[in-house]
Amino acid sequence: MLPMPFDSPDTAVLLDGPLAFMRTLWALSHALDRRSKWMSAHHGVTGPQRLAVRVIGRVSAISPGSLASLLHLHPSTLTGIVQRLADRGFVTRARDATDSRRAILVLTDSGRLLDRPTEGTVEACVARVLARYAPEDVRRVEEVLGAITAEIELGLSGRTA
Repeated sequence: MLPMPFDSPDTAVLLDGPLAFMRTLWALSHALDRRSKWMSAHHGVTGPQRLAVRVIGRVSAISPGSLASLLHLHPSTLTGIVQRLADRGFVTRARDATDSRRAILVLTDSGRLLDRPTEGTVEACVARVLARYAPEDVRRVEEVLGAITAEIELGLSGRTA
């Protein structure tokens, strides 16, 4: 069998199993990046910033550490996201009423306006697609993606090759 030219439409046929799935994951990652940039230009926040706003809106007040954990972000990454949201007036840091040593994140009035379903966001795209599938199918995809994430993270911790 002769090798196919790299730019052949049939090249994707050569990818199966893990390679085909990885190709789909990379396409998703690039699409998320592109939509996030579009959201920044059209809505004033990136995809991760909007996700943080939506999560804070669901729980009313959350510590930065809890938000980082919930979003699977390193705390330093979340710090940058929160700082940009605070600079734009969407989020404020307050002291926890039960533990004054602990900061909590709270939406401002502007943040609450941003915390609503909005066309053109990643969330809206995902919601349209998920509505076409049965809940058990969505849970299975979440399970598979979660297992892939865990395996990749496990490899980063040095516990597997």
